Amino acid sequence: MPVTLELTIGDLADTRLAFSPLSETISGLQTLARTPHRHLPWVRWARRELAARPLDLAWTWPLIVNDRTSWPQFLLPAPARATTTIDEALEAMRATTPAQVRRSLHGVFGDRLPEAARALAAEPAAGLNAIAAELRQAHDRLIAPHWSRLRAVLDADIAYRARRWADGGASGLFADLHAEVNWRDGRLILRRDHRPSPGRPAGGLVLSPVVLGPPRVLLKLHTTTQTTVRYPARGSGALWNRDPAPDHVIRLLGRRRAELLDALRSPATTTGLAEALRVSPSAVSQHLRVLRDSGLVAGQRSGRTVLYQTTRRGLALLRPDNCDNFA
Repeated sequence: MPVTLELTIGDLADTRLAFSPLSETISGLQTLARTPHRHLPWVRWARRELAARPLDLAWTWPLIVNDRTSWPQFLLPAPARATTTIDEALEAMRATTPAQVRRSLHGVFGDRLPEAARALAAEPAAGLNAIAAELRQAHDRLIAPHWSRLRAVLDADIAYRARRWADGGASGLFADLHAEVNWRDGRLILRRDHRPSPGRPAGGLVLSPVVLGPPRVLLKLHTTTQTTVRYPARGSGALWNRDPAPDHVIRLLGRRRAELLDALRSPATTTGLAEALRVSPSAVSQHLRVLRDSGLVAGQRSGRTVLYQTTRRGLALLRPDNCDNFA
């Protein structure tokens, strides 16, 4: 049956938008364990990296990759700020109390804990430190090299969601969050979930976009912090799936500008584009100015940076049969 969350005015007032590099780290590891249908370029790259130099995830892997339908919620606290760092996220995880650790482990695995969970329940503080060290290494190896591009997508998603919230209130915020999510009469309804309806969340919601996660919404009710709703970030699909720009676009714009137009199907900064295309930031800026003046890309400020993305006009030039999928 669907999950229904009853949200009061106070719950909505406490609702936040935030993302976490720890969320991308855990999601990335879980994606590597599955037969992937998404993020294939990243998966191939990560598997080559790990084949050459494996990671030791003796504590973490059995907790997040197993035959259970869930995994211990304390491993991913709700981000404390809109742009929590990996160190802040891991510190929040290490702050989980022994009682919370044991309660979560038994909630996932039942009374007969597997070896890794049993070791963690016996020595929670030491186990959390070990898990934090493993996750930090996984982040540095697998996420950090791509973080500028991942963050650009996440920043753009939050900026878009904030605009929707400002323009249309709760209805605007949730309207196109995901096909599985519906907002009606003060209730947030998540379809395709067979758990009992939980009633009200604790302390409002944290809406958290994820790039490397699955294509569905993940509701985490029993974290050690707030209830979180993790959902696929807008532009995730276009981040890795880059086909060569069509010949007619190359002839019209030139190869470099055509490459930029295609790369910006997912949001990016000038620096991120320069790194991805291996050209100087000044050259990227010059090309972006021409594309922006032509109405093919648009920039939006996010904090101290500007995120650029292909406009509907630009997408129609690139993929005339696919422009309806862009917003």
